[in-house]
Amino acid sequence: MLARVSTFVLAIAALIAQSPNPVTFTLSADPPKAAPGKPARLKLEAMIEKGWHLYSISSPVVPTATRITLAEGTPAKITRILQQKVAAKFDPAADATTESYEDKAIFYIDLAIADDAKPGAAEIAVSLRSSACNDKICLPPKRRALTAKIDIDPQAPPAALHIPDGFVEGVPAGAASAAPKKIAESKKPVEESLWAFLLTAFATGLASVLTPCVFPMIPFTLSYFINRGEAGRGEGLRQAAVFCLGIVVLFTAIGLTASAVLGGSGAQQLSANPWVNGVIGLVFFAFGLSMLGAFEITIPSGVLTKLNEASAGGGYGGSLLMGLTFSLTSFACVGPFMGSLLAASVTGDRLQPALGMASFASGLALPFFVLALFPAWLKKLPKSGGWLMRVKVVLAFFVFAMMIKYISNVDAVLHWNLISRELFLALWTILVAMPGLYLLGWLRFEGISKDEDVSIPRLLLGIVLLALALLLLAGLFGAPLGEIDGYVPASTRPAGTSGAASMTFMKNDLPGALAKAKAEGKQVFVNFTGYTCTNCKVMKATMFTRAAVSDEMDKMIRVELYTDGDDKDSEANQKLQESKFGRPSIPFYVIMDADGNPLRTFEGLTRDEAEYLKFLRG
Repeated sequence: MLARVSTFVLAIAALIAQSPNPVTFTLSADPPKAAPGKPARLKLEAMIEKGWHLYSISSPVVPTATRITLAEGTPAKITRILQQKVAAKFDPAADATTESYEDKAIFYIDLAIADDAKPGAAEIAVSLRSSACNDKICLPPKRRALTAKIDIDPQAPPAALHIPDGFVEGVPAGAASAAPKKIAESKKPVEESLWAFLLTAFATGLASVLTPCVFPMIPFTLSYFINRGEAGRGEGLRQAAVFCLGIVVLFTAIGLTASAVLGGSGAQQLSANPWVNGVIGLVFFAFGLSMLGAFEITIPSGVLTKLNEASAGGGYGGSLLMGLTFSLTSFACVGPFMGSLLAASVTGDRLQPALGMASFASGLALPFFVLALFPAWLKKLPKSGGWLMRVKVVLAFFVFAMMIKYISNVDAVLHWNLISRELFLALWTILVAMPGLYLLGWLRFEGISKDEDVSIPRLLLGIVLLALALLLLAGLFGAPLGEIDGYVPASTRPAGTSGAASMTFMKNDLPGALAKAKAEGKQVFVNFTGYTCTNCKVMKATMFTRAAVSDEMDKMIRVELYTDGDDKDSEANQKLQESKFGRPSIPFYVIMDADGNPLRTFEGLTRDEAEYLKFLRG
């Protein structure tokens, strides 16, 4: 589903000098005559040195794929290009599965001669762009001008432009969908992040079952299916499956709507949009107040009444509508879970919101189907009681914590500098400590009576929350927080006062970094990053601060290019990244020479130090 094309290394000039021209091209007319307004064919033959390979037109590694066009003023136009069939295989130089030729390659360029082409000898000028690789390096794409002479003869018979055996039409990768060109992208981080996201969504759906809006509904809902079992156990299970399908359908529809609205690369910018973050923050604030009992968020009763009346008719349609009704009635409790997943999904593939909602709904629906399959387990479930209210109160504080995160995104993008790292951590420390104090009975909210003893689960969870609050408190005084730093605003303290801030970067000044690198004879480390990018902050806090990684980066001039702000620098940096590398996603890292030539690229979050060191060292 996701594109699985990896970034690769473009050779530096010294390496190119070892084999300046490993591929030799010749162009000829086949046949040599053509009539005005009639078809003609050119034959492009490539002789490839041993150990090197040339990429096909349809190779998925777009920057090195062969491209053939006609020069301006040529009295013809290309109708199609044929290339030899070639099996896709893994290419170690590109670190991707590609299509390439060795020893020799032939392309046929089918033309339509212009109606007004003048009789006599004519030159067909072809512009060829191609790259060649061996097992270690790839030469940067090179453009060549080739010509072939063709005799324009009104009496020439039309050429028979059949497709020879072993040939297929060469279509550039992504041309059918008119998708934007992409350079090779790292497979591992993208694939792992998607699966991690889907597993998180599924686990979140399971956890949502323990909310006050969902858990009390389990016995009532299951009794409906168990009673249907009078017509046979299989009938009850089928009704339960349709009920679960209703849950999945509703939440997946929400995800599909988000996918349609967000699109592809626009999702990245939407995730940093201050209006979007501000609205999400206000919605989370409303959810938090509702969960603490300030007011109740409900679906209009008229909608629920009509759905209940429709589902009362029975049958599979009734079970499906019952699932939809259940999903709507549970919205007040599962809304914060759902909102967090949708907000987290916008930096992924355009279908990630739909996939996330489907996975979330599957986790939410699974207990209902399992209990319909084994109804005797119903007796073992804990009864609804004060513990459900305690779950709701604890979740409210974490919803407030997420609200602070989204408001801080607004502050970072608009450069208000109102929410510093210190203020953010102070608020989070309080919001994590308060549910711990509540569970231990030291803070009074609904769900715990004044004379109620502290149970072992409450005691343990309260201790964990207070310990986490102390950890955040240590971060308030400069201690590194590991991956938590990915969610916290950057420190404004001088370099060296904390692990996350100990490494200095130039900001939004690539020309300045290149000039400094040329003066000092160094390479440039370019960090395409974002003000709201959590993975970018995690990399800076947990990977850049490792001794071996820091030592390698100290050998380079370092520059950060922010792409998610609302300023001109962010707009220019985003255009630079998309035009030069074909990728809008962040984090994205590039090693350049002092002339601005890309040497190596690395995309996404990694926790593998050896993998990142390999990128840094080349």
